Amino acid sequence: MKSLGSIRRSFAPWADPKSIPFIAVKNVTKKFGDFVAVDDLSLNIYPREFFALLGASGCGKSTLLRMLAGFEQPTSGEIILDGQSLAGIPPYRRPVNMMFQSYALFPHMTVENNIAFGLKQDGMPKADIAARVDQMLKLVKLDKFAKRKPHQLSGGQRQRVALARSLAKRPKVLLLDEPLGALDKKLREETQFELMDLQQELGLTFVVVTHDQEEAMTMADRIAVMAHGKVVQVATPPEIYEAPNSRFVADFIGDVNIFDGTVSSAGNGTVEIATESGFTVRVASNEPPAVGAKAGFAVRPEKIRVGRDQPACAPLNAAQGEIWDIGYLGDMTVFHVKLKDGKVVKASSLNAVRAVEDPLGYDQEVWISFDENAGVVLKD
Repeated sequence: MKSLGSIRRSFAPWADPKSIPFIAVKNVTKKFGDFVAVDDLSLNIYPREFFALLGASGCGKSTLLRMLAGFEQPTSGEIILDGQSLAGIPPYRRPVNMMFQSYALFPHMTVENNIAFGLKQDGMPKADIAARVDQMLKLVKLDKFAKRKPHQLSGGQRQRVALARSLAKRPKVLLLDEPLGALDKKLREETQFELMDLQQELGLTFVVVTHDQEEAMTMADRIAVMAHGKVVQVATPPEIYEAPNSRFVADFIGDVNIFDGTVSSAGNGTVEIATESGFTVRVASNEPPAVGAKAGFAVRPEKIRVGRDQPACAPLNAAQGEIWDIGYLGDMTVFHVKLKDGKVVKASSLNAVRAVEDPLGYDQEVWISFDENAGVVLKD
């Protein structure tokens, strides 16, 4: 099998104007009475893409997934899959399969019978069913557990049975609704990479719904961040994290510090913002707001340095404060620094060595600082 890394570096069909979407959601709205769950949403998903719908509970992501599966019908708009409109096509006639968060395994059936269930319903010959089930068991590394029942399996093994059952019918698209939510943290992290490798090996299109940012960032080729039934931004994980297009996305994805202020100067690819915290931010910006406009500056904790000495860049991109809280997480240390105006800034430092001489402690006076390209300007 090819290196997953090399595949992912070169995979970007959305960047090619000639690419034809495999799934096209066109101006879809879904209402439940007066409540608008999905609001005039348009979205393109490409063949072999691992696509994530990310958002808080109630944002419409699961409703969109259910419309793709055929369990809900759009109030208006159209969904096209592989050139065919899905309007009026029942779930069992669609070339998609869905893996539910609960796994929905039949408790009285063995692993192999759970996997074979959909194939039997389709009337596949017994010999072909046996071959397909054997293939699926090997694919998810459960061939030694074929005769067990769900209650005799661990949570991770049940998750793999549900996945094998979903893949057995060889759908064109696999829909996953919070597929790893029932697993513990370590197993969830391991399974994320297994799903990625499996998706590449099978060459299928995966659409996953999750509220877990780390899960989406790890697995997806692209992420659609949703809020109130709309897509706020669609981009690759690095673009979503490093270049959020709005305050909502910056605040929703990962940890972030946002400094509000007024644009004091702009030009030559940079903008300066006089912040409400009493210092000036200078940041690289190709589309700076107008002088005098209100703006925000978003910078991630890992981009902020914390030290005792005044940095050379001060008073630009630097402010003085005191350490309010310290969190040791093993791989990194998190500092909460309270600035003179009372704003608390979060900074993180990688623990690259086992011990640090004269480490920073509580209530110490420190400076925070960051580079000009460390963050982004937020216009809204």
